[in-house]
Amino acid sequence: MKAYFGRRYNLSASHRLHVDALSAEENRAAYGKCNNPHGHGHNYVVEVLVGGELEAGTGMVVNLVDLDAVVNARVVGRFDHANLNLDPAFAVQVPTTENFCRAIFGLLKDALPRGELEHVRVEETENNFFEC
Repeated sequence: MKAYFGRRYNLSASHRLHVDALSAEENRAAYGKCNNPHGHGHNYVVEVLVGGELEAGTGMVVNLVDLDAVVNARVVGRFDHANLNLDPAFAVQVPTTENFCRAIFGLLKDALPRGELEHVRVEETENNFFEC
């Protein structure tokens, strides 16, 4: 039987939602206050859910210490207190939280120490969350 283990991580990052090919008016219409020329920041909550068979010896889907090491190295260490617009992951795409969530999923998908990445959920605010 498949079981699941979820873990939450916190990080703070800034971004500006802007597309150079759009006019200032079009950017404001598309992104509103998120198009602020100086950017803005969020205190993100990133949830990672891992699924798989329980390891017979430990009874765990994944060891949380090992999972923390991967998530901290690949996600928290890279994005915490960073400007997402300056990260190579967003060189050719707008750092919307949808794209941020997708980037995190891609960074973790094949890097887990055990189990399968089921989903990544990113809370941007208490009202907005995104899932891959």
